[in-house]
Amino acid sequence: MSTKILIVDDDKEIRNLISVYLENEGIQTKQAEDALEALKLLDKEVFDLIILDIMMPKMDGIEACMKIREERHMPIIMLSAKSEDMDKIQGLASGADDYIAKPFNPLELIARVKSQLRRYKRYNAEADNDKSIIEIGDLKINTDTRQVWVGKKEVRLTPKEFDILELLVRNKGIVLSVSKIYEAVWKEDFFKSDNTVMVHITKIREKIEEDPKHPIYIKTVWGVGYKI
Repeated sequence: MSTKILIVDDDKEIRNLISVYLENEGIQTKQAEDALEALKLLDKEVFDLIILDIMMPKMDGIEACMKIREERHMPIIMLSAKSEDMDKIQGLASGADDYIAKPFNPLELIARVKSQLRRYKRYNAEADNDKSIIEIGDLKINTDTRQVWVGKKEVRLTPKEFDILELLVRNKGIVLSVSKIYEAVWKEDFFKSDNTVMVHITKIREKIEEDPKHPIYIKTVWGVGYKI
């Protein structure tokens, strides 16, 4: 699949300049004029790297970087018109992988982009070979980092939702009763009238299934329980 990069800067000329250089390298680009627009795009599309300006209206790049890092792990390169050490330290401390000060040489930026992409792809290749990775169709979970993906899109689950999904995945093909799921995840006795498991299963389906009403991953075995 082709590489796609999100460029976030309130200066249209800078966005266009970076985009031209990247697309000349065969890299797809998408632009956002502020961090709020970028966060919306990240909910809809998958990107391999983000180029993120620090000084922007509405939300600065530091805050945006921290929000992105709550859910995503692709490389982030920070841009700033300031070259002070403190600005660089703040950018890297917020979760950025690299930093470049404006005005910058576009060729240097491209070199840094390629370097970060190589590291990211090598890391992902190693992660794919890790025993902590479990894949079922397009569904992939990492039991070490407690991350979940459907295709290339990362899905954010609550701790209990992840515990239920991991339990079902590790017991693929086996029907687990509601009481067994509850007692394994909540570590306490199950009461017959409790619908906690059903509510959590519904929420998981809404996040991982293309059509939650016709699930392809978590199947209901009526009168018995659930299975993957």
